[in-house]
Amino acid sequence: MIPSFKVPAFLKTSAQGLGRAGSATGSVLGRAGGSVGRFILNLLWQVVRFILMTIYGMIRWVVLRIYRLCRWFVMRIIGLVRFTYRASIIIVRGMLGLDRADQETVTRARLKLIIAAFSFVFLAIALRLAFLGVTSDPNGVRGGGSEAVASARPDIVDRNGEIIAIDVKSPSLFAEPKRLIDPDETLEGLLKVLPDLDVNEVRNRLNSKKGFAWLKREITPAQQRAIYRLGFPGIGFVRENRRIYPDGPSFSHVVGNVNVDNQGIAGLEKYIDGRGLAELHLAGLATDRQQEPVALSMDVRVQHTLRDELLKAREKFKAKAAMGLVTNVRTGEIVAMVSLPDFDPNLNGDPRSDAYLNRLTTGVFEMGSTFKSLSFAMALDSGKISLSNSFDARAPLSFGRFAIHDFHPEGRVLSLPEIFIYSSNIGTAKMVLSLGVDAHKAFLKKMGQMDRLRTELPESAEPIVPKRWGELNSATIAFGHGIAVAPLQAVMAVNSMVNGGYLIPPTFLKRTEDDAMKVATRVLKPETSDKMRYLLRLNVEKGSGKKADMVGYNVGAKTGTAEKVVGGRYAKNKLLTSFTAVFPMDRPQYLLLVMLDEPQPTPETHGYATSGWNAAPVAGKIVERIAPMLNVAPRAPLSADQLLRDIGQKVADRR
Repeated sequence: MIPSFKVPAFLKTSAQGLGRAGSATGSVLGRAGGSVGRFILNLLWQVVRFILMTIYGMIRWVVLRIYRLCRWFVMRIIGLVRFTYRASIIIVRGMLGLDRADQETVTRARLKLIIAAFSFVFLAIALRLAFLGVTSDPNGVRGGGSEAVASARPDIVDRNGEIIAIDVKSPSLFAEPKRLIDPDETLEGLLKVLPDLDVNEVRNRLNSKKGFAWLKREITPAQQRAIYRLGFPGIGFVRENRRIYPDGPSFSHVVGNVNVDNQGIAGLEKYIDGRGLAELHLAGLATDRQQEPVALSMDVRVQHTLRDELLKAREKFKAKAAMGLVTNVRTGEIVAMVSLPDFDPNLNGDPRSDAYLNRLTTGVFEMGSTFKSLSFAMALDSGKISLSNSFDARAPLSFGRFAIHDFHPEGRVLSLPEIFIYSSNIGTAKMVLSLGVDAHKAFLKKMGQMDRLRTELPESAEPIVPKRWGELNSATIAFGHGIAVAPLQAVMAVNSMVNGGYLIPPTFLKRTEDDAMKVATRVLKPETSDKMRYLLRLNVEKGSGKKADMVGYNVGAKTGTAEKVVGGRYAKNKLLTSFTAVFPMDRPQYLLLVMLDEPQPTPETHGYATSGWNAAPVAGKIVERIAPMLNVAPRAPLSADQLLRDIGQKVADRR
């Protein structure tokens, strides 16, 4: 049984009082909290309203400003249009003469308007071409060949119309990467036909997603058929112009070659581009265009003969290089030019190799005794020295610690003809020094030996001349040491000694004698030229040129043997031999130069490596083979004495 408990009455009354007080306090606090909340909400609303009104005001201000600016701009444009319209009407009516009654004035004004319209059209075309020329991608359309199509070039023919260079149509392979289904499968198939493709480069091109990409230029028809049978979509072919050189390396140093876009990059091919073909290519006007062939002065038959004999000579004498050229002394035309080693322009090669160097135009050499011909021409033309003069060659010619010797010293006083046929360095130096250093420099300048020789070939070399020119320089240059010139440059000077005294710039293009006289400069007297012909013929009869004396062609010549400079010193065992032959001497027509670089002695030459033992016999063989090709018929022998008598007769006739 649970005991009961009764709450006292005073406690019960106290509890009820406290409950009523608590309820009253809660009600007061509740009313106060609600008032504070309403105040805060009202404050926040006022802040937000202020921000919104500010933003609205700013937007309204900006919109109004833009509206007013646009309205101002539109009104100005409308005003300008109105002004232009009214001005145009006034100008046109004035030009057409609509405000005039004179019919002639109206007609003249209309013609002016038509001319102005055509001028505007052509100006627009010119500006467009200029824009394309400036903005075109140098690695795209024509420069690098990445997206270019090879343009047509004119044929190059020899003087008889024989083809030297010609364009043929050749397929080139391209891809449209956007149309390829599987680039990897396509690459795998192409490699079966073209195993020489650059895998990484072709893969990048096939995955480039471009509209066009070259894969390989100039493939064979058989490769084209094999690729076509693979049936890959997005693979196609373009028939391009490909440059072909039927004679291979024979004309390589003259004609030069082209790049994959059929642009000339060397030789006459580059010269042709320089005459305007490059601009036609750029404008797209040279593609598949029939162009006039470029006719050269060269003869294919003579070129092959010259190259054949030089190849044999280079092998026989173990020479480092062999060079030769044939020129027409009366026109300056270059009939043949060979520089060995050479290269095949049909194949890709390294332009930095020796085979790409044309030693006859871009090489400069000390020509040795060949240069003595210039010294004798200078002396005879001066009027102070004649064929009857003589000089003492008994002792070496000393300049301080330097001394000039003869290769085969005669040890006696030599007449002028003897100095020439014995190739006396001492006699030649004394002869030149007797005329003075200044006269010597002026003569060589007049003969074109001090400046760069310019021809159609872009490649040429600057002569190397002494910076300080004193007596020692003149003494050594007199016999071909101390000055280095391009061999073609020296040939130009020798031509003038046998053609009557005219310095004619050489050319690779056809030229008549009349045209040659228009560009020729008289540098020697006619009688000087006659005397030089006598000396050259005498040297073949009695001097160092005996091995080049071909019966029936009356050859005149001068040998030249120069020691090469190695490490700043002349090396006696490294020679450059040259032989300059002119034929026929009764009426000189052609000059032949043969040069051998570092020929070696053979048992046949009895241990000698000088020009008379190697270059001279080679020149004789060449003359014998090419003379019939050049329509030089064999004739009765002509001695030097007969030439001398003819000279005397000419002098008497002039008097």
